[in-house]
This record gives sequence, C-alpha cells and structure tokens, in this order.
Amino acid sequence: MKLVVQIPCLDEAETLPATLRDIPRTIEGIDSVEILVIDDGSNDGTAAVARANGADHVISFPRNRGLGHAMRAGFDRALALGADIVVNTDGDNQYFGGDVAALVAPILAGQADIVIGDRQTGAIAHFSPIKRRLQRFGSRVISRLAGVDVPDVASGFRAYNRTAVLTLVNHTGFDHTVEHTIQAGHRQLTIVSVPVRTNPKARESRLFGSVWEFVARSGAISLRTWAMYKALEIFSLFAAIAFAGGFLIGVRFLYYFASGRGELHVQSLILAAILILAAFQMFLTGVVADLIATNRALLEDALRRVRELELAGGRTKGEPWT
Repeated sequence: MKLVVQIPCLDEAETLPATLRDIPRTIEGIDSVEILVIDDGSNDGTAAVARANGADHVISFPRNRGLGHAMRAGFDRALALGADIVVNTDGDNQYFGGDVAALVAPILAGQADIVIGDRQTGAIAHFSPIKRRLQRFGSRVISRLAGVDVPDVASGFRAYNRTAVLTLVNHTGFDHTVEHTIQAGHRQLTIVSVPVRTNPKARESRLFGSVWEFVARSGAISLRTWAMYKALEIFSLFAAIAFAGGFLIGVRFLYYFASGRGELHVQSLILAAILILAAFQMFLTGVVADLIATNRALLEDALRRVRELELAGGRTKGEPWT
C-alpha cells in the first residue's frame, strides 16, 4: 500500500519546510509514504526548498496555472508513481501534518473513497464571525447539491483512494474542493469527514483576494458542476414556472373573453403564448443539455478506463498526463 502526499505550492519557500517536517513517513497499514510537491510557477525558489527538505518528487510549472491544474498534475504523477492513496495538503502549513494518519484510516478500513478533514471552523481563532457563518452556510449548500454531508467543504486537507483519483476530473483552474465534492456525490463515491487540527495562521491566502471573491467564484463553480448532473431538472423547473405563468394568464384571458371583454386583454393572450412557448423551449434545451451531460459522463468514464489501461501497461514509471 503506497501513499503519496501531494502539496500544491505557490511561493511557499518560507512555510514549506515546516509542512514537510510534519508529514509522517511511517503510518500503520501503509508500506511507503512519498511526498510530491507541485511548484505552480513560484518565484521564490520553492522547488529547490522542497528538494532540500526531503520532497521525493517535484513538478515545476514555468508559470502559474492555478490550483486546479496543479491538482490534476499531482494526481497524474501520483498515479504514475503507483499510489494507492493520495493525500492533498497545503504548502502554507495550515493543516497539522500529523493528522495524515487519521485521514487515510477510513480508506484503509474500506469505509470511504474520499476523506475530508474537518477543521471545525467554529473553533478557529483567526476566522471572523462572518467567515465562520459563510463556511457553515456554504458547506450546507454544497452538501445539499452533492447529496452528501460534509461539514467543511472548503477544507483542502483530503485523502483519495485510487478509484477516486481516477474518477474525478478538474474542469477549473481555481479551487478544487467544491468541484470534487459535487462530482463525488453524483459519481456515487463515498465521502467521510474526520476532525483534523490546524496550525496558527502563517499568511493570508493567495488563492483569493477576499472572502467574497472566494464565495463568488466557488458559487459559480458549484452551479456549473451541479448543472452538469442536473441539467434536465434545472431547465424543467424553469419551464414549469414559465408554463404555469402562461397558463394562468391564459385562463385569465379566457375569463374576460367569455365575459365579452376579450378585446381589452389581447396583451394577456400574447404574453401567455410567449410564456408557454418559452416553457417548451426551456424544456427542449434541458433535454439537449441532459444528452450533452450523458455524453460527458461517457467520455469521463472512457478517460478513466484509458488511464487504467495505460497504468496497467507499464506507464507507472513514465511522465504524468498534463
């Protein structure tokens, strides 16, 4: 059983040594632990610091590509290295590395495909009251969209088994947490949350400029990812609303028409016709979107099978897919 701990980094030369020191090299049930650092276009020598402080593997991008791309490159390299479990943590030493063992335990026990570290954000001192409320609210919303129960969706301290790594796809260069959670819920992967500890805050986040930026971008990713799996339901809902509005307005026009005052309410008839036609158009759009989503799912499944065949064919020592 091989564990690869991947650490996406952007200018983390100062905090990376402490992060690497905290990661345990021996875990019960794990034969080997290797550390993979993904240097996402850093300008402070992060890659050199990683090698000097014990990282087994380093991927360096010539320019910043975004966390989503770094995650995808890390997953690909971890698979190529023969990883059975991949743990993702941050290079800013936000998470306590000693809890890696707690993260992988449910996977080793066969109880989960993905394990998400619950930071218990209500107890984190440097989180403002508004940030705590947003974290709770956001986690509830994403859990609802994914059909799972995840108390800390924004946590990047996660463990994935090989099936999850092969199944999940990154469509965004921004944060992966929301996207992976919704995908996992709809791809029938089992998610478990375990409490984890955090270290004192070392710096401000480089992923987003403010909490509101994170909320806006994560919200857009959530809706897009959810719509990939629920396109027909979404368009059908709007179609039903438009049809109901058109039907009621049409009934109102018929009432006045039967009363001999129909010529005074022709506008209602036109509006009713527009709404009913729009409803049919929305429904047909939903059908087309659902067919596209089905084809996407088939392509993602084909990609997973191709990757499995490439790994089985001896590419475990080769370069990652990028």
